[in-house]
Amino acid sequence: MTEAIVAKPDDWVASLKGFLGIERKPVEHCELCYAEIGHAHEHLIEPDTRRLLCACQACALLFDSPEARRYRRVPRHVTRLHAFVLSDAQWDGLLIPINLAFFVHSSPQHRVLALYPGPAGATESKLALHTWDELAAANPVLLELQPDVEALLVNRMDHAREYYRIPVDRCYELVGLIRTHWHGLSGGQDAQAAQLRFFEQLRGETGGDVDA
Repeated sequence: MTEAIVAKPDDWVASLKGFLGIERKPVEHCELCYAEIGHAHEHLIEPDTRRLLCACQACALLFDSPEARRYRRVPRHVTRLHAFVLSDAQWDGLLIPINLAFFVHSSPQHRVLALYPGPAGATESKLALHTWDELAAANPVLLELQPDVEALLVNRMDHAREYYRIPVDRCYELVGLIRTHWHGLSGGQDAQAAQLRFFEQLRGETGGDVDA
């Protein structure tokens, strides 16, 4: 006797999409409770490892506090710092090998980290404490950055002078874009184009912002 195979109600839809060449979009899930989440969703960061996790709003709210230990909720607002003060001499003193970097205070390490993107991902550059203190004295907004989850993003590529107070996940988004599009020794045109698109988007998001 042959056993009958009963199709699930939505199997025929999947089969039809496959026949027509329509791929089903991957579904993203919260990495804590596995609830389905949309493309635009919350992120958490694990300060000890700097690992980012996708999260639903309910799980993100559980860690929306400076006292949260294992995970911290990453904010979503970006502010362009039009009045930021950073001379060429001060930038050279930071000893960053390229003109693109972000700075974030690591609570586990009790210091500010300087990181820049490249073909291997985010690379850390040594940052002298007194150099950062001088920069913070000239720009008090740096003292307001939330440890682990907010960063100063500096873009001085191709004569640009752009400074952003930005969620740290956006910095790693930029790192990922550059790494994905990197070719050869210098990155190539694809990496440069990805970087340009990223900052065009940031300018659009912060067009009406006026920093204090």
